[in-house]
Amino acid sequence: MSLPHALLTALAERPCSGSELAARFDKSIGYFWHATHQQIYRELARLEEAGLIESLPEEATRGRKRAYKLLPAGRKELKRWVADAGDPPVLRDELMVRLRAEAVVGPTGLDKEIRRRKALHEEKLALYRGIGARDFAAAPQDREAALQHLVLQAGIHYESYWIELLEQVLEILKRPAGRKS
Repeated sequence: MSLPHALLTALAERPCSGSELAARFDKSIGYFWHATHQQIYRELARLEEAGLIESLPEEATRGRKRAYKLLPAGRKELKRWVADAGDPPVLRDELMVRLRAEAVVGPTGLDKEIRRRKALHEEKLALYRGIGARDFAAAPQDREAALQHLVLQAGIHYESYWIELLEQVLEILKRPAGRKS
């Protein structure tokens, strides 16, 4: 996935300013695709230059926020991208290498970092569950809401997986270190 497609998706939902996009990004797409506000603004300029979005006339208010809307060419590009084939991402996780290194040179005190990471995953899981309780108290009936709920469920499963894995790591790290011959 790319940042341009994430922004096109957000603008397909509704036109908004760069600052509104950045705030929305922080509260939704940003949970699974990180971008800084500076990256968002740079990409908006590129998308506008490419003719995929356009800025709306600036409001005559303090702060004068420039709003953007998706153009037909942007919608066409978004549809093309959604339908495009893509391979699953390759796992590239520094923690997996640290665990392998711990197996060879440990013990190193890695358990402190594992507990920290576990707490972060627990916080995110609580956040996702709160969003679910707030936004999906009843099972979604329409296609759009069902897809949004599915994305949220994927986040819940992802965080639950990591919590379970990190609990296993902590149990393994309690074992006495063996000696290799």
